[in-house]
Amino acid sequence: MKLRLDLLEHLTTDDILEEAAANQHRYKPEPTFSKTGTGHLSPRSMADSANEAARSEALTRKLMRRLPKNGNNGDPAS
Repeated sequence: MKLRLDLLEHLTTDDILEEAAANQHRYKPEPTFSKTGTGHLSPRSMADSANEAARSEALTRKLMRRLPKNGNNGDPAS
């Protein structure tokens, strides 16, 4: 996920949970090589990559709307 650091203060727990739930289908709970009891993430598909990019853009737009209306247009240079 590509996220601007100046928008992190506007990130909520719900935003994080939504992103985690979107990747939950990749988690495989069974151990890969040993009986450690830990699972693994399966590799991303092309569709997963495209969906992640779309979710990232949507989250950035949502966080930009949460910026205070005090003249800060979200431009880190200003």
